[in-house]
Amino acid sequence: MRVTVRLFAILRDKAGTDHVTIELADGAPVSIAMEQVAQRLPSLASWLPRVAPAVNREYAARDTTLRDGDELALIPPVSGG
Repeated sequence: MRVTVRLFAILRDKAGTDHVTIELADGAPVSIAMEQVAQRLPSLASWLPRVAPAVNREYAARDTTLRDGDELALIPPVSGG
């Protein structure tokens, strides 16, 4: 199945793109998609344990099952003052 992964803020800057498309086995969870992103874009690997995933614009757990055509957004932590 094919999933579009959207990258925001520092993740987009580090990757040099705002999205990637990945191929996964049917029924793969968010965590497997994130592992594949880390392999494909090693500059993001250290950030991924801290991101908030969202599937189709809804925050999701890492064990959420993905489906063909889903959009997975990876939202990094933010701080402000």
